[in-house]
Amino acid sequence: MAESGEASKPGRAAVGLAVLGIVYGDIGTSPIYALRECFRGVSPVPITEDNILGILSLIFWALIIVISLKYMVFILRANNHGEGGIFALLALLRPDQHQDSRPRRALVLLGLFGAGLLYGGTMLTPAISVLSAVEGLEVAAPSLERYVLPITITILVALFAVQKRGTARVGTLFGPIMVAWFLTLAALGINSIIAHPEVLKAVVPWYAVQFMIENRLAGFLVLIGVFLVVTGGEALYADLGHFGPTPIRMVWFCFVLPALLLNYFGQGALLLDKPEGTLQPFFHLAPDWALFPLVGLSTAATIIASQAVITGAFSLTRQAVQLGFVPRLQVHQTSQHAHGQIYMPGINWLLMTAALALVVTFQSSEGLAAAYGVSVNATMLVTTILAFNVARERGGWSLVKAGVFLLVFLSVDLAFLTANAETIPRGGWFPVAMGAVIFTVIVTWRRGSELLVQSYEANTISVETLLGRLEHDPPHRVPGSGVFFTARAEEVPRSMMQLLKLNRLLHETIVIVHVNVRRDPRVVNEERWEVKDCGQGLYEVILNYGFMQGFNIPSDLAHCIAHRNLPINLDETTYFVGRTSVIANRKQHGMMAWRDRLFAFMVRNTLHETSLYRIPASRVIEIGLQLGI
Repeated sequence: MAESGEASKPGRAAVGLAVLGIVYGDIGTSPIYALRECFRGVSPVPITEDNILGILSLIFWALIIVISLKYMVFILRANNHGEGGIFALLALLRPDQHQDSRPRRALVLLGLFGAGLLYGGTMLTPAISVLSAVEGLEVAAPSLERYVLPITITILVALFAVQKRGTARVGTLFGPIMVAWFLTLAALGINSIIAHPEVLKAVVPWYAVQFMIENRLAGFLVLIGVFLVVTGGEALYADLGHFGPTPIRMVWFCFVLPALLLNYFGQGALLLDKPEGTLQPFFHLAPDWALFPLVGLSTAATIIASQAVITGAFSLTRQAVQLGFVPRLQVHQTSQHAHGQIYMPGINWLLMTAALALVVTFQSSEGLAAAYGVSVNATMLVTTILAFNVARERGGWSLVKAGVFLLVFLSVDLAFLTANAETIPRGGWFPVAMGAVIFTVIVTWRRGSELLVQSYEANTISVETLLGRLEHDPPHRVPGSGVFFTARAEEVPRSMMQLLKLNRLLHETIVIVHVNVRRDPRVVNEERWEVKDCGQGLYEVILNYGFMQGFNIPSDLAHCIAHRNLPINLDETTYFVGRTSVIANRKQHGMMAWRDRLFAFMVRNTLHETSLYRIPASRVIEIGLQLGI
């Protein structure tokens, strides 16, 4: 027993390091700029002892209520078979059911809008994180100020350029660097608190209340800066599937939260002693000899935070693709062992373009901070509403219990959102606009896909009907096997009907494959493969995938050959895929003309089945199809 216990310690330590490197990069770099924005942001307040204690009290209770209670205690419990994030919440609400209910449709649309806003915030994170760290050079050597933007741009370009190589090699460095980062945060804070221990009085909530009463509107707008301390909440929830809730909670309460609080209170103690530290209170915590090392460590930490956000965007997009919310996009697996390590070139270059544009446009982390909070805040509010409904529908919570949860946390979210709304004219419009664009893409693809399926169903027949036709009017059969893909089980693919209509021939063995993406993140092997012999050389194969799993049709067919008695030879198999052309028929219940054109454009540019299903291109035959919506 003793050996077992000892053996488990290194395992727990390794998981803890990984959690630090992947989950807490975003929220862990907030001390660089959050407290500064409270005094230099949209509505600056005088640097007095009462104001310092009041703002520190707001920061303390924001971390306790929003992160420690809302996310750690409640939200992390709302997981879809271990996976977290806004798409996991949507999957738990089963958006494909109760579609005739207006409240249900509105709830799903709200969730999709929250997902769009999350992308908008994701574009900002690399820009504000890296820029805020490099700005430390202005403190270490003011003459280097002119190099801040070029260095930031260079780092961002390099960061996005290496994404295609995957994170497996550098991932092992993330944890130790973040350990050093949080230890540095704590050490800097403790050193300052020792000089002014009275700053610890801010844990009493009365100082926050008094600050809000005395400063009124200016105090309320300080919430814009205070919110920056909790902006990593959605990111840590999205990373739930990597580690599970227990390690995330343990690392938060035992290491991350104490380090953050010590640093924020240390910055407050510095301001009590040297009010001019508002220029960069985080960097002013360090002695002169440590400024350049601190800038270097800060830059490394912000790169790690940005890396986590970028890979999170890849995972989020793959979930959206698998759930049918966005068009198919190219995905590269960067590790043979870790399924979650992927690279999506389209998303990568979109994020890089947005991050560089933001840095060039806003020029400073102070300007970016004004744009940062509103999108993340709105996403958190949507998460609260979705979690309330999940608790009622799937968690069995009573209306009173769920209502208390909604009332408490929605009130906090709305307070922050009301304050952050003031930043929309100052730059907050950007993530909101990007969120609206992404939301439009999502709902257009979703609605267009529904119309496409309706058109498809109106022009197809069942497998049973096909078997009857083959018996009474058999076509010419050629040697080998042909694989066709259908969107619905028990239905004949349009590409197969087109082939019969034009050429009057079929292979000796026909396999109709239906790829079924479930609402679960992963499907166990026992449920992955279903094979049915329909007679007359026709087989139906159903391949079940979770929305976090990638496709590999040849590999799955090989398994069916070996273990499910599928009588084909992959070396003599031809894959038939349909190339769909969408025609806008202006149906009564269709979409507006511009949305028809947008959907048709997305269909033309969506990832082809050959790449999506990893089919050998040399064995593929395309058949053109025209469908009206």
